[in-house]
Amino acid sequence: MSAQNQKKIQSGFGAKSTAAEVVSGIDLTGRHAIVTGGYSGIGLETVRALAGAGASVTVPARRVDVAERALADIAGDISVSSMDLGDLKSVRAFADEYVSSGRPLDILINNAGIMACPETRVGPGWESQFGVNHLGHMALTLGLLPALKKSGSARLVALASTAHIMSDVHWDDPHFTAHDYDKWQAYGQAKSANALFALGADRKWDEYGITAFSVHPGGIFTPLQRHLTDEEMAVLGWKNPDGTIPERIKAMFKTPEQGAATATWAATSPLLEGRGGEYCEDCDIADLVTADSQRWEHAREWITDEAKAERLWKMSEAMLAEG
Repeated sequence: MSAQNQKKIQSGFGAKSTAAEVVSGIDLTGRHAIVTGGYSGIGLETVRALAGAGASVTVPARRVDVAERALADIAGDISVSSMDLGDLKSVRAFADEYVSSGRPLDILINNAGIMACPETRVGPGWESQFGVNHLGHMALTLGLLPALKKSGSARLVALASTAHIMSDVHWDDPHFTAHDYDKWQAYGQAKSANALFALGADRKWDEYGITAFSVHPGGIFTPLQRHLTDEEMAVLGWKNPDGTIPERIKAMFKTPEQGAATATWAATSPLLEGRGGEYCEDCDIADLVTADSQRWEHAREWITDEAKAERLWKMSEAMLAEG
């Protein structure tokens, strides 16, 4: 992707569109999808929309019993399997099981994530936000590659965030072993990594008909904020000091149904045929940042950089080989 392609295409949808609206009229019968984190928040609504359009949806879950209860009232062909993104053995076992089933994989939405958590280590000492949000999903996607190839026209969607604006990848110390841990820098670099991974995957796998996008779902109150106190959210401006939500935030933030829309759009929209690698927001391709951009919108230059995408890919492959 050149930066010139990072601009709106006037999709006809917007910030308040819902997942059900963007998939309306699209028939996914016979298509197979996987949605990580598909049993809470925007993931749950993404599953609801895809299944409602006829897709067969698999939801890998760390807590299978919780996932099954959460998904029980959604009509459609939905199954739950065990997987923990922080445990590569678990990730690879899930991917191997799916590939062995012989099913193609038409849609992979890497939706699950953790945000601004206390310093925690996973795998061989990886910082947890980079490890779970990026490396776990990269391992999953690589493991599922045979099924994605089998589709012939697969869509891969990586959940990034406007938080990519906070930080490029900390290239010399991504796991915060040589400098002090900062939970927001760690989250920001993980979200930049998600976008760069989608860009790299799109370039590497184009010959197999695999198209990849990254998306910012929008501001939504979901379990993703579980590591933040009301006091922290008040400092961020998301809540008032008494814990109530300011009217400005109510107007700006999305419902989970609206928050699921951009990923669902990126996974299914016919408008995106012939494209790939772009970062999306509000159910459209995001514009590239300009001097007039608000601090929470648009794509920063580093997530459109193919050289950085390749650098991340090589660095991450080396980490996964040791994990």
